[in-house]
Parts: sequence; C-alpha cells; structure tokens
Amino acid sequence: MTMHRRPVGRARLLAALGAVLILAGSVLRWWAVGGENGLPELTGNGFDGFGILVFVVALATIALVTLPYATERPVGADRWPAYAILAATGWIAFGIQLADLLALRVFRFDQPTEVFTNGPGLWLTAIGLAMLARAAYDIFREPGYR
Repeated sequence: MTMHRRPVGRARLLAALGAVLILAGSVLRWWAVGGENGLPELTGNGFDGFGILVFVVALATIALVTLPYATERPVGADRWPAYAILAATGWIAFGIQLADLLALRVFRFDQPTEVFTNGPGLWLTAIGLAMLARAAYDIFREPGYR
C-alpha cells in the first residue's frame, strides 16, 4: 500500500498559523467598557455576536489544512477557492462585528492608545485573518492547483 503524502508547503502553513492566531484572538478580550468611578468593567471577546463565525472559520481552516493527510489520495477541497471562501467569510463576519462594536461605542477615540490596548484579541484576530487571506492568494499562485 502506498500513501500519498504531499508536503504541507508554505502557504498551508501560513493558513494554519493564521487560524491559530484567530483562535487565540477569539479567546482574548476584544473590547472593554467601564471600570471607572466605581463602575464594573464589562468586556467581550470573539464569542460575542458575529465573532463566533470568525472562530468557526479558524476551525474550518485547520480542518481543511489537515484533511489531505487523513486520506490516502489528494482531496478536491484542498484548493484555493476553499481558502478564499473561508478568508472572505472571516473578514465579513469580523467587519460586521467591528461595525456592531463601533455602533455600541465601546471604543473611545479621545484616547488613541486605548483603542490599541483595549482589545488585544481584536488585533490578533485581524492579523490572523490577514495571514489567511495571504495564504489563499499564495495557494492561488501555486502551479498545478487551479
């Protein structure tokens, strides 16, 4: 019996690393409000609203990267459109969640440093989504996989 084992490749490793960053960013704090004048601090992470869809995209990306190694032959789903759909879905859900947070005014723009330090998970998730989008582009550019 022969087993087909294609090397993982740089683009799929980038997609997997981006998915791990998205998972980590989903668990970390995305926003925080309050904590002043004796008020309790309210916080939220990637499991609020459409952020959960970004988490599911990360899980699906890890499954897609590992899928060819669970079978003995190449898998048709391991192509660039699957990665592009996952990246687009993640960015759309991230954008909707960000618009929702902006509408709720959880970010205070009068203190610019607070926007960057208030939600580290939000920034980490955005970096992971950018890595996933770049991986989809790199897979598109691979010869023989279109």
